[in-house]
Amino acid sequence: MNSSVNLLKNLPAIDKLLQSKNLSAQIDKFGQKSVKDEGRRQIADLREAILASDDGSIAWLSAPDFFDEFCGKISAAVQAQYSSSLIPVFNLTGTVIHTNLGRASLPAEAVEAMVTAATNATNLEYDLHTGKRGDRDSHLEQAICEMTGAQAATVVNNNAAAVLLVLNTLALHKEVIISRGELVEIGGAFRIPDVMASASCKLREVGTTNRTHLKDYAQAINDDTGLLMKVHTSNYEIRGFTNSVAESDLSELARERDIPFVSDLGSGSLVDLRQFNLPHEPTVKDTIDMGADLITFSGDKLLGGPQAGIIVGRRDLIERVKSNPLKRALRVDKITMAALLAVINIYKDPQRLDSRLPMLADLARPLAEIEEVATAVLGPVAERLKGRATVSVQDCKSQIGSGALPLDLMSSRALCLTPIAEKGKTDEALQRLSLGFRSLPKPVVGRVSDGQLFFDLRCLRNIDEFLQQLPQLAD
Repeated sequence: MNSSVNLLKNLPAIDKLLQSKNLSAQIDKFGQKSVKDEGRRQIADLREAILASDDGSIAWLSAPDFFDEFCGKISAAVQAQYSSSLIPVFNLTGTVIHTNLGRASLPAEAVEAMVTAATNATNLEYDLHTGKRGDRDSHLEQAICEMTGAQAATVVNNNAAAVLLVLNTLALHKEVIISRGELVEIGGAFRIPDVMASASCKLREVGTTNRTHLKDYAQAINDDTGLLMKVHTSNYEIRGFTNSVAESDLSELARERDIPFVSDLGSGSLVDLRQFNLPHEPTVKDTIDMGADLITFSGDKLLGGPQAGIIVGRRDLIERVKSNPLKRALRVDKITMAALLAVINIYKDPQRLDSRLPMLADLARPLAEIEEVATAVLGPVAERLKGRATVSVQDCKSQIGSGALPLDLMSSRALCLTPIAEKGKTDEALQRLSLGFRSLPKPVVGRVSDGQLFFDLRCLRNIDEFLQQLPQLAD
């Protein structure tokens, strides 16, 4: 009991902690209250531990450097409370536009524009010429229309919202005619039929899973038809005995029957990717030229910008969309708007697009450059994992990701890590190895397949940062 009493006397007073130089930086950064509250929690925990111990012995309380260590624990705990759970990672999965890892990285111009918008009052909805309230879409509309050839445009917070808003505006309580083969499901079990139901529309399927003809659409049109819709099946592809109806034919049919034709492009490319030796994906301008009345597409996929849903097309229909009360609920803020405009402006310099837009730079990265990365990291990784795993460089295939061109792959190089483990313990060793890399200060996220851990090196840009943290990989 005497031992416990003596140890209790060693517990520092809270005032002493707050006056310590060891905690001054944390007080300056996070405020005295946060440090004080954490100090009290730590003291209470120690007091409880002392009283609960059989012999009252907690050795480190008697150590000469106890006070400094105790301050260090408080400092670390306060820091952890204010640390964001959203942190940068190395995306070495082989999926360039990875939805779970935040999709497209933004160019420096977009980041700078976001900072400017975030740290200043702006003319977001203020007309400087008239001195009256303005339209926030005016900042983006002209630039988007120049790139797509559309009459008008508006922006909401993602493409699902764009589809929802269009359907709710043009086909409220009416039928939406769509091919059965285009009733796609996107990430998170989010399905086109569910979007239609949420928009208070009636789904009218036509055709079959693999074949739909123009006559199927024509026969389905009735007085209750709100619009014709085509969904670009960017996240899967049916091959073999198939048929789908071209946008130009659907737009002609829609004009004849005086109903809107809406095309959901999903990923939404603004340029022909073939000029960068990438697979072809329909562009927004192509779809406008084929006669679509409205087109919806994402801002953070093949466009390479921030998360947004963009709607372009006929001016009269865009005005109807803008007047829908849901538009206010789905609109983007000034920071997203600033970033998106900066990215679209980069497209006005097509000669340097693949060097200025990070997403496109990774997609179009030359194989020779990826091989140089492989050469630089192979030795250090193999040395760090000596005795734990064999490391080699192997050919692999990268994919675009986020539902775009799922069958079109790009040649790349990967580090292949094969655990060295006793028989029957290979999977355990593999999971432990993968977790070790994910636990680094800047986590390394790869792909586990066939008993090996693969790091596709297509998106590895900062080699020094990757190598410098290897010594911290847990043994």
